[in-house]
Amino acid sequence: MLPQLGMGGAERVAVEGAEAVHLSGHRSLIAAGAGPLAPLAARAGAELVLLPLNTKNPLSIWRNVRRLEEVIEENEVDLIHAHSRAPAWSAYYAAKRRKIPFVTTYHGVYGEENALKRRYNEVMARGDRVIAVSNYVAELIQSRYGIGPERVRVVHGGVDVEIFDPATVLGDRSVRLARAWRADSGQPTIMLPGRLTGWKGQKLFIEALAWMRHQDVLGILVGSDQGRTAYTASLVALAKKLGLGPRLRMAGHVDDVPAAMMLADVVVNCSTKPEAFGRTIVEAQAMGRVVVAADHGGARETVLDGQSGFLVPPGNAAALAAVLDAILDMPAEARIEFGRQARGHIARNFSLPVMQTRLLNVYAELLG
Repeated sequence: MLPQLGMGGAERVAVEGAEAVHLSGHRSLIAAGAGPLAPLAARAGAELVLLPLNTKNPLSIWRNVRRLEEVIEENEVDLIHAHSRAPAWSAYYAAKRRKIPFVTTYHGVYGEENALKRRYNEVMARGDRVIAVSNYVAELIQSRYGIGPERVRVVHGGVDVEIFDPATVLGDRSVRLARAWRADSGQPTIMLPGRLTGWKGQKLFIEALAWMRHQDVLGILVGSDQGRTAYTASLVALAKKLGLGPRLRMAGHVDDVPAAMMLADVVVNCSTKPEAFGRTIVEAQAMGRVVVAADHGGARETVLDGQSGFLVPPGNAAALAAVLDAILDMPAEARIEFGRQARGHIARNFSLPVMQTRLLNVYAELLG
């Protein structure tokens, strides 16, 4: 259950879960509005049921309950799994009426500014099993809603280590990006992947570049501003003010993330708020990159500080700069070995098959 098959992390996790169900010999249906991930869902073996689920209108949510009941009855659905709040309300009541298990995945750290928002979010804690994408999120769910650990399961996100594999980035995939970004001069490169929004820490990243001893470093911001052009303009203005204009690249959205990461000596996640999981920092480790992440949220679980990457105090540009300088001071052989350890860590603990197996185990608890 999704609002629509967009390009977000929750949508990708849903498609990966659908693939696991299909590969285990069962039918998997994705109820959602159309979106760019629909072809990927079909290749994963999922059957797409188009429903108008991308709405927060209470009347529409209630009408979707009956639509879902019809889908459940026609397809003999055994279990329903919601990945987003508005569809989850429809799924909760449909599952209750049809007496089938209801599962939710708590993908983010939802804001609770008022009682109405808290009530809206609360459906994600009503599952017979509530999946948290990290231990950090599991603790947050239990403290917010008072539910016991017997209903909460942690299933970290998984990365496809066959796609995110430096050995498979062949040909001119990275070369084309380097030319497009004017990043082919051989200077050290530090990358921050993530959509352009304030809490992702792009301004902190730019300030850290200005603090660094290595003043030849090139910084690349990879990610779309999703129409927030004023924020993009503020980043450009800050870089210019700090004298970084010639050394900062605004790459925008990138389809070939593995090829992009191959251009980086260091990949950074410096979000000012805790990430529920932090997929990009896991992908970067799978690519054998040296990573630096803010020491909070899901990163504490995915980065082995001093072994597969480095953790830094959140919101501290000077501390970030110091760690980046220390990494660039390391011999090339040491950075390569660091990357090798990082990739092994991800393959063992955060690969796609590991995530899919854990998800199927949750379903098996409810279905026997």
